[in-house]
Amino acid sequence: MIYSMTAFARKEHTAEWGTAVWEIRSVNQRYLETYFRLPEQFRSLEPLLRERFRQALQRGKVECSLRYVANDAAVGKVTLNEALAKQLMEAADWVQSHGQSTGVSPFDVLRWPGVISAEEADMDTVQAQLLETFDNALKELVSARGAEGENLKELIEQRLQGIEVEVGKVREKMPAVMKWQRDRISSKFEEARIELDAGRLEQEMILLAARLDVAEELDRLHSHLSETRKILHKGGAVGRRLDFMMQEFNRESNTLASKSIDADITQSAVELKVLIEQMREQIQNIE
Repeated sequence: MIYSMTAFARKEHTAEWGTAVWEIRSVNQRYLETYFRLPEQFRSLEPLLRERFRQALQRGKVECSLRYVANDAAVGKVTLNEALAKQLMEAADWVQSHGQSTGVSPFDVLRWPGVISAEEADMDTVQAQLLETFDNALKELVSARGAEGENLKELIEQRLQGIEVEVGKVREKMPAVMKWQRDRISSKFEEARIELDAGRLEQEMILLAARLDVAEELDRLHSHLSETRKILHKGGAVGRRLDFMMQEFNRESNTLASKSIDADITQSAVELKVLIEQMREQIQNIE
């Protein structure tokens, strides 16, 4: 299977401690680059997440975000620091006994930092569940990239079939082109009233055939078709190899166009370039 670099995944998890939503987006990139937007209390997860991406993906720009909403109703038992509260009350009484009105109420004492505290959720448990949800989101992302990759593979195979058709047209057309050129040369010599012996004509045709012969280019195009299909069948991270094959296709199609002396062959060369460019655009999305 081949994989696209463009995909999106979203996973939500709700527990007693609150709600968490993971969102992962990936787009084209030459290498693997990861970016994170995490709440401050979960920054320590970033190295673990980066390693998970590295194991699952080869290329692409990946943006990962986490939205975390704590459940206030899930706060544990409230604990009163009686010693601190007593010290604060005694201090207020002492100030007031010296003629200074403090206006300190019991609620003011309770709001003092450290007087009351609530049990926090077990962060180890929270992080474990967050990582589990992230793994599910990553699996969904890989699956989406795979589904899109299969669509791209089908589009590329259609273009390969189109190239194969055009190569067949040119190969079939070449004998007629060479015969037409031979007759054209003979006709020009006759018009100029130049007698040309058979040996000289054959020599001229051999030189012309050497300049116009596209058999080598056609054979290479056929070889490139075969190799590209092998790469698609093999799957995995094949984007760079396919991109290289497009360069090879372009080289042969340019040579074919430069040697053409026939309108139909020129049209096939143009069609080849269109098909190759369409493949190249699709391959930019492949991992």
